[in-house]
Amino acid sequence: MASPTQEHHPFAHLSAPNAALYRAILRAFARAKERFIVHLRPEDVAAELRREDDDALGQALDKLCEWGNLRADADTGRVTSVEDFHRKRYLFQLTLAGQAAEQAIAFYEEAIGRRGALQSVALSDIAERLRSLAVLAQEPEPDPARVHLLLLSLTERFSSLADNAQAFMSSLRRAIDFSDGDEAGFIAYKERLIEYIDRFIADLANSGARIAALLAELESSGHVELLRLAARREAADAVPDGEDAADAYGRAEQSALASWLNRWRGLQDWFVTSGAGRPSQARLLRQAAITAIKQLVDAVGLLNERRSGRSDRSADFRTLARWFAEAPDEEAAHRLWRAAFGLTSARHLTVTPATLDEWRETAPGIPWRDAPPIRISPQLRRTGSYERRGRPNTVTDRAQARRLLREAAEREAAETAAARAALHTGGPIMLSELGVLDPRAFRLFLGLLGDALAARRPGEAEVKTVTGDGSMEVRLTMVPGGGEVEIHTEDGVFTGPEHEIEISDLMTAR
Repeated sequence: MASPTQEHHPFAHLSAPNAALYRAILRAFARAKERFIVHLRPEDVAAELRREDDDALGQALDKLCEWGNLRADADTGRVTSVEDFHRKRYLFQLTLAGQAAEQAIAFYEEAIGRRGALQSVALSDIAERLRSLAVLAQEPEPDPARVHLLLLSLTERFSSLADNAQAFMSSLRRAIDFSDGDEAGFIAYKERLIEYIDRFIADLANSGARIAALLAELESSGHVELLRLAARREAADAVPDGEDAADAYGRAEQSALASWLNRWRGLQDWFVTSGAGRPSQARLLRQAAITAIKQLVDAVGLLNERRSGRSDRSADFRTLARWFAEAPDEEAAHRLWRAAFGLTSARHLTVTPATLDEWRETAPGIPWRDAPPIRISPQLRRTGSYERRGRPNTVTDRAQARRLLREAAEREAAETAAARAALHTGGPIMLSELGVLDPRAFRLFLGLLGDALAARRPGEAEVKTVTGDGSMEVRLTMVPGGGEVEIHTEDGVFTGPEHEIEISDLMTAR
């Protein structure tokens, strides 16, 4: 048995020769602890492992005690005689070091094998908890316990959403790279995966807009006071630690409040865009998901090309090599070379006037070895670039150009936001009520109308869709007998059948 002063090595069993048996024994103890069973006898361990209670199991238990994973206590509960007392009988249990090692190994295995998920339900839960906090913020004296529990639940759901989304995108990149080599399985589930990602993108666009609006509402209602209530409740359990209790409580409250403010900032960064240069993490995730769909489609197309035996560059070069080998003569090989690679004379060489004069005096048909040479710069022969004389080119300052591009991008973003605001209906209206549209708003309206009409199936009277970038939602309903309507723009008049339309700007609060 291990000495109390012996140094523990709870991870030593991972590299031992009989590591599989050691891991099975420790997992059996971990499962027993989950059932609130602390001690196990060797026969209990054997029953858990469905094997005989033999010498190999006993030696493994002793070795785990030596490493500090287990602790052995004398089993006196079943002693009925002096012989039983002197016989070696032990009760085994996990030590603190062994339990910590099991938790670390379980966390490592979970992190390595985790595939993650895009949690649409978590988005709804976050919105629901923010809505409940908004209601509490309107009360004169909010209940601290309810506020604290809602914030804890909000933090848990938000952390789960962020961690799972990151794990899912990582596993998706591994799937796109075909790290597992299962091409048939990848092609089989790619359509379900694309549908899954597409559904999450729509949910993220809808729920993200609601969450951003709720965050703005809470900030206007004084969210810091709600966070302070939670911080005070957490600080109530602060230990004085030999100092003045009031000072310890004050420091604990300030520390808890700083922690809650940092979490709230993370929630804002995830769902609220701060200018053109700082998009929200939700928008970045949506863009990454859209890119992943394109990569999935491209990857499947590449796999299909490989399966169909379509020619690639290596196959083309092998075919060309065979043609060279089968060329009837050297002249045919030269013609094939020129046709395949299109290489002609070296046009990058500079011909000086003196060389041209010498060429004019040279008789036609003279062999090239007797003709005047072309003199080139030694720098060109050595490095592939001409030898320049004089001052080197100055480094171009592109700060002004970047500033102009940034201003143009911000101006275009502002104009697009104004166009979205102009088209936001605030509820169902008729097409004839839209009024006069400026050119940018009219182009955006045509795009929305096209998305809605493309999403409507034959026989449907109503359709609801979200734009590809997730910024706007349009609901279009046919009006029987509505006749023709006219939409006036600065460039002319647009006519079409009457519809009821509802346009929502999902980026209003972002």
